[in-house]
Amino acid sequence: MIVIENVGPASTKLHKRQGIKRLRWGSLFTLMVVIYGSHAPLITLTKVGGEVPFNPSSCVVLIELAKLLISLVTLVLTGSFSALRSRPTLIIIAPYAVPAVLYALNNNLVVHMQAYMDPSSYQVLSNLKIASTALLYSFCLGKKMTFRQWFALGLLMTAGVCHSYSSLDLEDTQGKSDANEHSKLHITAWGLFLVLLYCCVSGLAAVYTEMVLKRQKLPLSLQNLYLYVFGVALNLVLSFFTTANGRGFLEGYTSVVWVIIAGQAVNGLLMSVVLKHGSGITRLFVISCSMLVNALMSWAMLGLQITPVFLLPVTMIGLAAYLYYR
Repeated sequence: MIVIENVGPASTKLHKRQGIKRLRWGSLFTLMVVIYGSHAPLITLTKVGGEVPFNPSSCVVLIELAKLLISLVTLVLTGSFSALRSRPTLIIIAPYAVPAVLYALNNNLVVHMQAYMDPSSYQVLSNLKIASTALLYSFCLGKKMTFRQWFALGLLMTAGVCHSYSSLDLEDTQGKSDANEHSKLHITAWGLFLVLLYCCVSGLAAVYTEMVLKRQKLPLSLQNLYLYVFGVALNLVLSFFTTANGRGFLEGYTSVVWVIIAGQAVNGLLMSVVLKHGSGITRLFVISCSMLVNALMSWAMLGLQITPVFLLPVTMIGLAAYLYYR
């Protein structure tokens, strides 16, 4: 007699729940890819005379403030507001100060490095964070990966290095017009240094945040609240120093800047969901897959010329995603 298990209404409900779960994660992944891929082109679109006209620190403050307010509203709507009635101990809230410092540095680096490279160069080179994130992910969280997965992540890093080598521009670009600046792939030596620093800080921030979110059994909205309180306070202090240098808090703000703020606030909250309930490696593939969105927006909005060489790292990233999740 042959017995077939998991057949019937229970099995159907299980498959339905799994399908809904995949749909939710797929929608979340797609939305994050679109937001992440559009970030660099939108910043470049705001440039006047090759420089961003707004205060980068104030922009980060508003992003953190938006995430804080959304987290507070979510805490109330989900019925978890009672968790705030008990005074949290220093041991609980102190760990959230560390990622706040790292993310503050990271967010400001994202804006400042745009002056030294085109959006697609930034998007591809940002894949170098895969090396630091994967190593920290394996070491700090004790996650073991197969040889194929390590090879896939190494392939992503190689894609960024290949693009860096093919588009490196050591010449002075100060005398170039905006049209020439956006007409081809380019990156300066200072821009390469900043993107390497950005990748290391980004990897450390992501791994540390995932470790804190998963180890503390608290509602995610409450954890976000702790995280963004430190983020708002720290970035607000930084913005005062920048304002003192002559640029007002909201000076140079346009509708595009407000779109950037809204998008980055939503993306930050979605990323916390991934780190809490998923894996930090998913974050890396969000970054990689968003390169297509970045390239299309750079072509449509900035007139960036996509050369055949650019297709090489794109193909390598696609192959890496296939190998890792096969």
